[in-house]
Amino acid sequence: MSQPAYDVIAIGNAIVDVMAPSSDDQIGQLALVRGAMTLVDADRAATLYDAMGPAREISGGSAANTLAGLAALGGRCAFIGQVADDQLGAVFAHDIRAAGIAFATPPRPGEPPTARCLIFVTPDGQRTMNTFLGASQFLPAGAIDADAIAAASVLYLEGYLWDPEEPRAAMRRAIAAARDAGREVAFTLSDPFVIARHGEDFRHLLREGLIDILFANEAELAALTGAAEIDAGLAALAPLVPVLVVARSEKGAVALRRGERAAVAAEPVAAVVDTTGAGDLFAAGFLFGHVRGEPLARCLERGAIAAAEVISHWGARPEADLNALMTRRLG
Repeated sequence: MSQPAYDVIAIGNAIVDVMAPSSDDQIGQLALVRGAMTLVDADRAATLYDAMGPAREISGGSAANTLAGLAALGGRCAFIGQVADDQLGAVFAHDIRAAGIAFATPPRPGEPPTARCLIFVTPDGQRTMNTFLGASQFLPAGAIDADAIAAASVLYLEGYLWDPEEPRAAMRRAIAAARDAGREVAFTLSDPFVIARHGEDFRHLLREGLIDILFANEAELAALTGAAEIDAGLAALAPLVPVLVVARSEKGAVALRRGERAAVAAEPVAAVVDTTGAGDLFAAGFLFGHVRGEPLARCLERGAIAAAEVISHWGARPEADLNALMTRRLG
């Protein structure tokens, strides 16, 4: 097998996050589902945007955020995702390339516009996300370059993007390309609502041995397995996937790898400012260690440190020097 050019190539939603502080009262007044991610249409997106206070626009998308963390650590990364030929599409492309991530997907002409996620952040740091998927849900299977997939150690897939039909076909094509090349496939479940719609697809991928690394949180693990207790959920999935990683917010995280179990406590944070991207950055830290063959516990520690950094400020991408943080914490 040839030496990979990339540590991770990811397929995900190409989204620009629009973030603004919010009161708990406003969440209720707008009939938002607090702490969840809700898909909205163009009209609802316009209504919510008008209701937001002063906002920040930051390129986002779950898998793209994970790559931003990996790149900040020195990982070699590439991204596949669909933007429109518009202003926000240009912003997204500029930001991801400026982070040192290869991005070659051509912009899509015409409507719909580039995806955006309207994020209301309450004083406790909880984020309520309202996503208009726009152009991102039209990623064609033709955008998948088998040679690019084969050039990465790990193919990382964003569960959110499994919902629309066209990118779902693209991701299936990418899985086949990764399998043909003998590369690992990582999958993040993203949200219980995705599992409610496509859980049987995900269970089939696991039963067929097509997923090597599965990322979940406790709610997603319960939704996928039907087990309310975490240990029961872990036991249900462990035989189906070589590496299972479950983030537990303030309770830390646990992972199983071919019979080995490791757990880590959450990293202390002086103040939780915004939890957007916590899971994405946890995956970044974990994958950085994983592709370098580090012990399972060390991979979890890297994930916890990266997640703690991102929840200490606004936005879903790191602002501090992650390498310096990890050197201080891990030696």
